[in-house]
Amino acid sequence: MGRGARRQRTPARTVAKVVAVTVVALALVTGVSVTLVYRHLEGNLRHLDLAPQLGQDRPEQPEVEGPQDPLNVLVLGSDSRDCDGCGLDSASGGGSDTTILFHLSADRQSAYGVSIPRDSLVDRPTCFTEDGGTIPGERGAMWNAAFNIGGPACTQRQVEQVTGVHVDHVVVVDFGGFKKMVDAVGGVEVCVPYELHSDKGDITIPAGTHRMMGEQAEDYIRIRYGVGDGTDLGRIKRQQAFMAALAHKVVAKGTLASPVRLVRFLDAATESLATDFGSVKDLAELGLQLKGIGEGRIRFLTVPNQLSTAHEGRVEWLPQARTLWERLRFDRPLGSLRDGSIGVGDAGGTQEHSGSPGPSGDLGPSDAATSGDDSSLDADPDDLAAAGLCT
Repeated sequence: MGRGARRQRTPARTVAKVVAVTVVALALVTGVSVTLVYRHLEGNLRHLDLAPQLGQDRPEQPEVEGPQDPLNVLVLGSDSRDCDGCGLDSASGGGSDTTILFHLSADRQSAYGVSIPRDSLVDRPTCFTEDGGTIPGERGAMWNAAFNIGGPACTQRQVEQVTGVHVDHVVVVDFGGFKKMVDAVGGVEVCVPYELHSDKGDITIPAGTHRMMGEQAEDYIRIRYGVGDGTDLGRIKRQQAFMAALAHKVVAKGTLASPVRLVRFLDAATESLATDFGSVKDLAELGLQLKGIGEGRIRFLTVPNQLSTAHEGRVEWLPQARTLWERLRFDRPLGSLRDGSIGVGDAGGTQEHSGSPGPSGDLGPSDAATSGDDSSLDADPDDLAAAGLCT
């Protein structure tokens, strides 16, 4: 069946949306004041129409084997600095410190989010403004500059032109909403191996296992200087682990069995989103597709990279990045590129086995090339410790 015929099914959504999306579906199915909740959540969503700004040269999604199309969702963390305490690391506002390209396989048997460091050096393409104007491209531009000068549309265009991967949907999550999501589930348990301290932002997080609520959770995922080598790479690993732990907490029985906690989370999640998804119903339909994926098959990894030797503090992609984008584009198993990734069941205060099977007990076609010894998929202990994560 061709892409055009399958595409009329459901579009796609987010990363922590693997979280919110699944829960939206459950809320509707379990009948938690469905009509009132639906209308309220629908009113929370801020809708984006980015299509006119994406140009006529977008990459096509190749046909792949599977009952449906693979889905690629670009998730951006909005760093507006508009809220109290949002100004961290003496940075100016308007940018995006977090970029994750989330991929859901065509067989709906696996999903993974690829983090792109904000300090990556790339050739930014020409972007387009809402009024039909152009924003000149730039060679060797820093990745997150695209959001700063052209918003989510420019970042989506940059992703598509640099990687060759077609992006189906975009989700922008603001930091204020992130804090509310964490509070709504009663906090997230995180193990910190040593005291984290940064004079910039006046942040101190003692060593030990903590149930982090919104404010402290935001500090934990945003702290950069004073942790490891002070680069963005350690922060990315910490963000991946925290999102995995949050996802695990959201789908845990304690959250799903509590209508009050569930609705609070959904309210916070939808209130924090700006997206090109048409409605909450679209998110719910995607959630119904996602609910059968085992936690060990929802993973987070970072595009292969190295610190630049020519530009201090910047990041360059390794040749393996091209392989990663090709495998994502053609919906192929990641193989060794998946090594070092973090699974939803791996993070938090208590470690769980990372290779949990899906509903049928096997790893499915998308994971066949990487099943083997699941311990090889665990992130490197030294990398985790440097990032401020227990091993």
